[in-house]
Amino acid sequence: MRTDILRKTALTVAGVAATAGGIAGPAIAAHAAPANKPAAQAQAQASKSGERELNVRYEAQPNFYYCGPAATRNALSVQGKNIDVDAMAKEMGTTENGTNSINDITPVLNKETGKKDAYHSVEIKDAKADEKQTDTLRADIVRTVDDGRAVVANIAGTATDTDGNTHSFEGGHYISVVGYRDGGKTVTIADSADPNMASYRISVDNLADWIATRGYSAS
Repeated sequence: MRTDILRKTALTVAGVAATAGGIAGPAIAAHAAPANKPAAQAQAQASKSGERELNVRYEAQPNFYYCGPAATRNALSVQGKNIDVDAMAKEMGTTENGTNSINDITPVLNKETGKKDAYHSVEIKDAKADEKQTDTLRADIVRTVDDGRAVVANIAGTATDTDGNTHSFEGGHYISVVGYRDGGKTVTIADSADPNMASYRISVDNLADWIATRGYSAS
């Protein structure tokens, strides 16, 4: 397995824990992108360039079924929060079968953000996202990231990132969306499954289909 250098402006590894990817097993492959501009500079230019990256204090999940708490922890880290994943797992009802749905994560995000309506759950019930659902996801990601928060998404199946690498979680997984480019057409993922695959980009169309049959939590 290749160990690429992480994009330091987007993700900094706070701890490298032994991990497996989600309920179904690790992602097949990932490729870290080259270094970006410093986060503060990138954020200041967001309105002009149609892109923004949040500063994540990344941690990998400590076991194969903690992807929900770990994705939530990574998402909250962009707000400067550092919440214990065991405490969040207890609140979410996480077991060795994983975390049931995004509806178990949204209340924890709201509690730790300090606003009861900071996040809401959005479901994509169909087997494949339609144009309206994809446009809604893109708008939700841009708005949430512009608010200084990350999105948490429940995904399942296999998706291909912008470098042509595949990520497979057939039994389900949770990820954080921590940035966007091209006005939200491309998004940045923080993935707790493996610190060597911590960050990659994916088109919002592919992400929407990855979320299909499940849901996400956004502002």
